[in-house]
Amino acid sequence: MNKPLPKRIISLDYGLARIGMAISDESQTIASSLQTVTTEKKVEKTVEKLHHELLAIQKKFGCEIEEIVVGLPLLMSGKKGSQADEVLHFIELFKTVISIPILTWDERLTTVQAERALREGALNRKKRSKVVDAVAAVLILQNYLDHKKNQTSKN
Repeated sequence: MNKPLPKRIISLDYGLARIGMAISDESQTIASSLQTVTTEKKVEKTVEKLHHELLAIQKKFGCEIEEIVVGLPLLMSGKKGSQADEVLHFIELFKTVISIPILTWDERLTTVQAERALREGALNRKKRSKVVDAVAAVLILQNYLDHKKNQTSKN
């Protein structure tokens, strides 16, 4: 009998130029940076590209992706701005090609945190710009995993 595949969670930090990706470990406790995917001019092409990336990730890690957490860039007031609308549009298109549950996670200040951490790591601006989205995706996923663990321990 085949053993069920371990379940992991993926997070995406969606941007107009790049999408940062992170993945959880099998226990869904720790988030790790995966990669950055360059977006295409047409969102539909980006969705297609990302779909192929997810299939490759599942194969590489020998896992099932249980859910996808997408950072939602809310304004400091908590309201949705134009960037949040872009993300929500992307999610609606993404849902048409995958059956994995997608949820949004408030990502206010994650890119700022990522930039700060990378600056402290003494990376120059060019190198930082290449990895900041993946680091932001790690922060989004780690915040989500911590929240999920806290909810479970309260019940």
